[in-house]
Amino acid sequence: MTDIQRCEIRPGRLVEWTLHRTAVEAALELPDDARPPAYVQESHVRTARSVREGGLFVPTWLGTAFDIPGEVDLGVLQVALRAWTLRHETLRSGFRWVGDEMRRFTLDADAVVLHREDVGHFSDAETLTRYLQDRFDTAADALSWPNFIFAAVVRDDGAGVYMAFDHSNVDSYSIQRITAEIHELYAAALAGRAVVAAPAASYVDFCATERTDADRIDDTHAIVDRWRGFIARCDGKLPNFPVDLGLDPEGPLPTQKFLHEMLVDDADAAAFEAYCRPYGGSLVGVLAAVGLIVREIGGVQVYRTVVPFHTRVKSRWSDSVGWYVGGAPIEVPVARAADFDGALELVRAALRENRQLARMPLARVLRLLGSGFRPTSPDLYSIVSFVDARGIPGSERWQDLRAYGLIRVSYGDQVCAWVTRLHEGLQFAARYPDTDVAYKNMRLCVERLREFVVGVARQELVSSAPAAGARTR
Repeated sequence: MTDIQRCEIRPGRLVEWTLHRTAVEAALELPDDARPPAYVQESHVRTARSVREGGLFVPTWLGTAFDIPGEVDLGVLQVALRAWTLRHETLRSGFRWVGDEMRRFTLDADAVVLHREDVGHFSDAETLTRYLQDRFDTAADALSWPNFIFAAVVRDDGAGVYMAFDHSNVDSYSIQRITAEIHELYAAALAGRAVVAAPAASYVDFCATERTDADRIDDTHAIVDRWRGFIARCDGKLPNFPVDLGLDPEGPLPTQKFLHEMLVDDADAAAFEAYCRPYGGSLVGVLAAVGLIVREIGGVQVYRTVVPFHTRVKSRWSDSVGWYVGGAPIEVPVARAADFDGALELVRAALRENRQLARMPLARVLRLLGSGFRPTSPDLYSIVSFVDARGIPGSERWQDLRAYGLIRVSYGDQVCAWVTRLHEGLQFAARYPDTDVAYKNMRLCVERLREFVVGVARQELVSSAPAAGARTR
């Protein structure tokens, strides 16, 4: 995971693909699709609208970047891009407002036509990168449709492919699968053969099923009560990252900075995973380490956070592009952890108790709680996410293909951090408020996280000092 400034864009001839105007015009005449938006989609779009009405344009797209080596046939690539688009119904489904209600429409597959435009040659990588970011901000906007765009930078030795989507259509797992899928479709089209693959399940169908299930609960449900107590213990708000970020509570939404680096190599990552496996694996280990770190830096006695989990609970959704993510609130009483093992036990217990809450959309819970707060930031809360990407098809080639998941870094007062297990090791990426205090504390968090991972992996002393009575091993 990285931002567009760090995905190794090289100069060349830029070509773009967007949905053809005939398809866009056809969508204007479509009747409503009875399948409603997912709660996470509706919350995302409403938040974007609220922030926009407050006078700030906050891009929130996700994307991917990867190379296709060798001479590239743009006509064949277009065939592959269209075939991939047709596999995933959410890309041809959008929303319109009727009063204050969001209603879905969905374009027929036969109506999907891509329009190719040759933008021109860019000789400077920085200028090209800036152009692509600005273009993606406009073309993959949460408040417009279509809200995705494909691009290729063509060179003699191959092409870099760049794809951006409004977050309502994709999650990190979706974008990490794209490299292998486009490569397979391109190779098949180049050879004149069909790709034999089962149709991808529709995220639009998932949205309808999930929303129906969510609408069955009311404000007396146990899940709602658990969230009610959690938010009350967070002073009536969803939790931010519990270290000083140098924020001005009365100031405007700050710009963000990006932090991106490898934490440890494959050997240390594997040893860390092995040590943490009895407690639940690397996710538990990362959260335990972060809990001790925020105790050390911020004096936190109870580490409260919302942990993202995927909601692809049935195998039929595994190949589907969509936003299959929910959040589970956890509270880790890190003041009681005498050492790293103690923190692991506390995190494991917290996840066991609350993980199932991630299956209920938080936006539904907030509606039932009657919180009624007007979002002022695109992120409702801070996250520390862990993903093991080694099982994703083609991930062993990501380094050679310069393959990246792209995060748009713009504005926000929260910390969003992603720890990814790659074949090469553990990678850390985060966006955070652009203040001197936040930079200092985020750097300290990363260095301490690296020390924890290395210390555990190499069976060295792992200190959770300066907590009173802490022991090390």
